[in-house]
Amino acid sequence: MKLVRYGRLGREKPGLIDEDGKLRDLSERIADITADQLPPKSLAKLGRINGKRLPLVKGRPRYGVPWNGPGKIVCIGLNYVDHAKETGSPIPDQPIIFLKANSALNGP
Repeated sequence: MKLVRYGRLGREKPGLIDEDGKLRDLSERIADITADQLPPKSLAKLGRINGKRLPLVKGRPRYGVPWNGPGKIVCIGLNYVDHAKETGSPIPDQPIIFLKANSALNGP
């Protein structure tokens, strides 16, 4: 099972992709996918849902950011040797840390 958010921009609904690759509407079970559903216990609870019993989503809706309300995004640059070589950069002695705004996220 894969958790997703789908629908028009700003009006996304929670969903899941079942073992057959079909999109199912999860909004009867949870209002949205937020950080509250991401800890292991909460994910385990969602994992027990039988996706085939959820309504099938018809058509090909737009996919959004996977969860609602992401905080800051902390990134590590050149974090493996091949990447440094690809960019022609020296291998750093210390991690290169940078931030991205959460508005940089988009759906797949």
